[in-house]
Amino acid sequence: MSEAKTEADHIAMARAAILETVGFHVTFDGWSEAMLKVAAQEAGVEPGLVKQAFPRGVIDVAVAFHMAGDATLAERLAAQDLSAIRYSERVGFAVMERLRIATPDREAVRRATAFFALPVHAASGSKCVWHTADTIWTALGDTSDDLNWYSKRTILSGVYSASLMFWLGDESEDFEATQAFVDRRIADVMRFEQVKARVKSSKLYEAFKSGPGRFLDRIKAPGSAPPRDLPGYWGK
Repeated sequence: MSEAKTEADHIAMARAAILETVGFHVTFDGWSEAMLKVAAQEAGVEPGLVKQAFPRGVIDVAVAFHMAGDATLAERLAAQDLSAIRYSERVGFAVMERLRIATPDREAVRRATAFFALPVHAASGSKCVWHTADTIWTALGDTSDDLNWYSKRTILSGVYSASLMFWLGDESEDFEATQAFVDRRIADVMRFEQVKARVKSSKLYEAFKSGPGRFLDRIKAPGSAPPRDLPGYWGK
């Protein structure tokens, strides 16, 4: 047990050491095997350990690089008291905070957008964006466990993706133009939510929910449904 733990610790430390150096080297070599080799050498990580830390190679490095930023975002949001501002403003703050975290490695992020746009890497890129949206909603205390869990993250993924692309070309002071862009996108979402609320209060929607729409109530967030093999579970 102790040996396994030690090996896992070595892999984790190797991964962290490499991630500290990739931001600089991506600027010159892109998200490539050449970049990973140089970054590992600078971090003092042996090739065999690199393979253990990132089994799929560069794509795993790019994903880990993004996830590290999300982890920092979660820590920062946990340390913030956002109770004095509206919920929509909290979401906007979180999106901007994620972009600020990425600012020191802006060129690496720029190259990552092209890297994840490749068909072979598109699924991993989508998962990264979804993870950012999930990180934000979780940090802001979202407790939904039904269809809303998915719709919130889908909508925020779109807002974050659009904001990221705008931010990459923003040269305004302190990214004021990006802040305005984020505010506009969230305002659009809030207008959509108002329309959705009116639809939900209509008799037509009530008829839909009591009829063909009943299946929507069965949609649950990951981990919210009880395991089927537990005693007391009743259902198909």
